This record gives sequence, structure tokens and C-alpha cells, in this order.
Amino acid sequence: MAEDEPTAAPPRPTPAAPALSPSADGAAGAAPALRGGGHGADLHREQVLFDLHLVSDSSGETVNTVARAVLAQFDGVDAREHVWSLVRSPAQLEKVIQSIEAHPGLVMYTLALSELRERLEEACRRLKVPCVPVLDQITDIVSGYLGVSVSRRPGRRHMLDQEYFARIDAMHFALIHDDGQSLWDIDDADIILVGVSRSSKTPTAIYLANRGVKAANVPLVPGQPLPEEVESATRPFIVGLTTSPERLVQIRRNRLLSLNQPDDGEYIDIDAVRTEVIAARRLFERKGWPVIDVTRRSIEETAAAIYQMYLRHLGES
Repeated sequence: MAEDEPTAAPPRPTPAAPALSPSADGAAGAAPALRGGGHGADLHREQVLFDLHLVSDSSGETVNTVARAVLAQFDGVDAREHVWSLVRSPAQLEKVIQSIEAHPGLVMYTLALSELRERLEEACRRLKVPCVPVLDQITDIVSGYLGVSVSRRPGRRHMLDQEYFARIDAMHFALIHDDGQSLWDIDDADIILVGVSRSSKTPTAIYLANRGVKAANVPLVPGQPLPEEVESATRPFIVGLTTSPERLVQIRRNRLLSLNQPDDGEYIDIDAVRTEVIAARRLFERKGWPVIDVTRRSIEETAAAIYQMYLRHLGES
């Protein structure tokens, strides 16, 4: 293979989509079967099909994992996936841009070199296609939290060491155990986060996963018992998340507005929400679980507090 030829790196098979083979152009893996979620989808509804370009200066595994997790949230959505890995030179990037020009669509990338990032973003602006740096937000959050600047070196975040694979494994675990899913093996979790809807369970679990912690999260649904799998779990460290009813109503109302859904019903009724929060607190107290109030905490602060509690728990056990 020529030095300036980016390589195809088909993602590992997942329940959401099979592994992909290189496309006819010999560079980008393409397949029409990278599907979104199938939870109750209407099989007779017309499918939405679009081109998705995944660009990385390393294996491409991270951007693939993120893309599949996002698409899993949408019913009736398929993507023709174009995978570009080991993109580390301007010449390689030009081949990627040519593919985007030929097949306009959403671009997601993990590139370290500012020269390549700027060129890709400039091309996407010209072509009027979205361009998403999938790790920038979490990287900036971690950088700000730690007070350490980011060292952008190609492939650095994908160093093949034990810590890297632990983080990837933890991220995969968090994604498939989000919102009470895949309860059958939840006893393999390091931490289980339990709380009412919109109490920051998912982002906190993802943040913990970036530290190599396998975190699952389980919602408390009014009128429904705690899942038996959580009741019988013996290995995980279980933490209850709570927040003020007033703040919770505000968050839920904003969520409904973003989804263009009516803001009525008990979901945002202050009295119903207050009852819901009180019931959750009583459950946590009855189970003897530690509780974190996320009302005035950032995700970073919540995750850090839980991580410290988890380390103390390991020291005591």
C-alpha cells in the first residue's frame, strides 16, 4: 500500500450492524446496513438512508463506536458507512475529501493534527455538510477538569496498552447497559447508577467509562419495581442519584420542548415529581446505597465524587 493511501478499518461486529468490508473504491468501507435502533420501529415506514463518513488518524474504532451508539437511538435510519482510518497526511486527507464530495453526508472524525482538522472542517463548510469532532467535548471537559492541556499527537489516544483496552471495554459496557438495558449481565458492572429520569445517569456513566470503570445505569419508573437483576446484584457498587424536584421539572420540560412534545402530564407536574424524588430517596435509604445530589454538580464533579466513593469501597472490601 502506498504511504499516502488511507486504510479501511472495518468495525468489529455489533448487534447493531455487521462488520463492513472495503467498498469498491478500495479505501472506505461502505454498507447500507449500519442501522439505527429497532425498538418498536414500524416496518412499513420508509427508511431514512444517508452517507456517513468516519475519519480517524488511528484505527477508527472510537469514532465507529460513537456513531453506532448515536444511530441506535433512531428508528428507521440506515447509514452507508465510509470508514477512513490512519489518515495522517494532507495527501491522505484529500482522498477523504474527494469521497465526501462524491457522497455528501455527515462527517464524524477523530484527528489530532490541527492542519488536518482545519482542512477537513473547511472542506465540510464548503460542501455544506455537518462535521463533528466526536472527542473534542469530552477531551475539553477532561482537560478543564484536570487543568492539563491536550497533547495532540496522531494515534496517541489509541496506544495499544492495557489501560486503553480497559477504557474501550468500559465504554462499550456503558453504552449497552444504558437506561436499564441488557440487565442479564449487570452483575458484571463495577458501578450501577440508579435514579429517576433525567438525573444525569447516562452522561455520568459515560464519564466514568472514560476512566475505565464499567458503569451501568438504571431508571426508576413510577409505579414499577426496581428490576430484579439490580435487587440481586452482589458485585457492583450501587449509587443513587437525586436532584431537586424544581430543577428536575425544568430539565424535563426543556427535554420535551426539544422533542416538540406536549409539556403536560405527571412527568413534569411538580407534585408528582416531588413524590417521585421522595420515593427514590426512600429506596436508596432502605437499600443503604450512597446518594449523590446532582442539583448543583457538574457531570465531572458527580463522576469524580462517585469514583472516589468507589475507590474507598474497593479499599474496604
